[in-house]
Amino acid sequence: MSQPTPRDTGSIRAPDEDPSAKWPHYTSTTAQGRWEEDILGVGYSYTTLPMGHDDEGELCATLVRYLPPESAPENFQPATTSRFTRLVERFWPLAAAQRTTRTPPSNSQQPTADDHRGFVLAVHGWSDYFYNTEMAAHWAARGFSFYALDLRRYGRSLRAHHLNPGFTSSLDEYDADLDAALAMIRSLEGNDAPGVCVAHSTGGLIASLWVNRNPEAFDALILNSPWLEMQGSYLVRYAAQGVVEPIARRRPRAKLHLPELDNYWRSLSRLAHGYWDLHPLWRPQIAFPVTAGWITAVMAGHREVARGLDIRIPILVLTSKTTHLGTSFDEAMLHSDSVLEVNVVRERTLKLGREVTNAVINGSMHDVFSSLPQPRAAAYAAMDRWSSGYVRGLLARDNARAKGHAQR
Repeated sequence: MSQPTPRDTGSIRAPDEDPSAKWPHYTSTTAQGRWEEDILGVGYSYTTLPMGHDDEGELCATLVRYLPPESAPENFQPATTSRFTRLVERFWPLAAAQRTTRTPPSNSQQPTADDHRGFVLAVHGWSDYFYNTEMAAHWAARGFSFYALDLRRYGRSLRAHHLNPGFTSSLDEYDADLDAALAMIRSLEGNDAPGVCVAHSTGGLIASLWVNRNPEAFDALILNSPWLEMQGSYLVRYAAQGVVEPIARRRPRAKLHLPELDNYWRSLSRLAHGYWDLHPLWRPQIAFPVTAGWITAVMAGHREVARGLDIRIPILVLTSKTTHLGTSFDEAMLHSDSVLEVNVVRERTLKLGREVTNAVINGSMHDVFSSLPQPRAAAYAAMDRWSSGYVRGLLARDNARAKGHAQR
């Protein structure tokens, strides 16, 4: 399980202590609507969301769910099917439906009006996937159902035939992933359950654009160091567009020759100076190669944010107090954002919507919820304070609405 454990940040962990060595390179594609055991361990399961095919082959997104053991229905067990059984179920869906003892909770098991709760959907960033079990436990302890989405060509959605992990030529492509994830969640939680989206870095950009186009999707948006503009300023973006866009039009999968740095991985991984067990393919030491099509898609998203969005739900943005960029790792990267320029990010947040709160977390890293213990605790405390007003108010509103419907 990927969860933080206190340790000396200067030590290096021996490879034979790394649980990721036992994890599969790729997850199996589940039958539609089926939940399989996840690598994160007890309480975690995943289901595949089919996304058709492209010229490389099968595409999918993956929805991860956390059910604390004490809250799982008595008849629910994540599937532990054999490879042969999964193959049969893939071509004969009725076989999956007949195994009723392993089905996920039905709508009849949704919370009643008296214990109506919300849900959280987490969206990862570039060259990343969902691994933060502490975040799942945090929200579950506050009565929320927790889900996380691994987007197409990332993490659990990555397949051996994907030659360009993380590739897209348009951020709009992820609309289908988010639509499918939200439809699955709504089928389990109910159409009236209030929802909170927690999104990190590039995922924060993707989620912001999607919520702007889908104003009824969530009730609150929490952005963890969202990548809203290029490092430096929009002037860097203008210059980069002139060089990269002509390449992207002709060869969108062309890989750009950029410095290969592992500074951020070193700040995260328990094999280096961090606290987390990371999958070697899903969150590799050297990030996925940057393609011309992908960076052009990101810059198009930045351009849209710069023009101004009109997100109408409350937004919380969490960023580190300082930025520390460099070509080699040093200890300051454990206490600063080593990926984005935080002042540029905070300036761009004013373009997101009508009600934006900025929380500056002293000593946090790029992912504030994967930082060292003290700033990580400060980030959760800031999120709790904000949620106590905005999200608790949403719950009270929806509980009152649900009770009103029940009395009719």
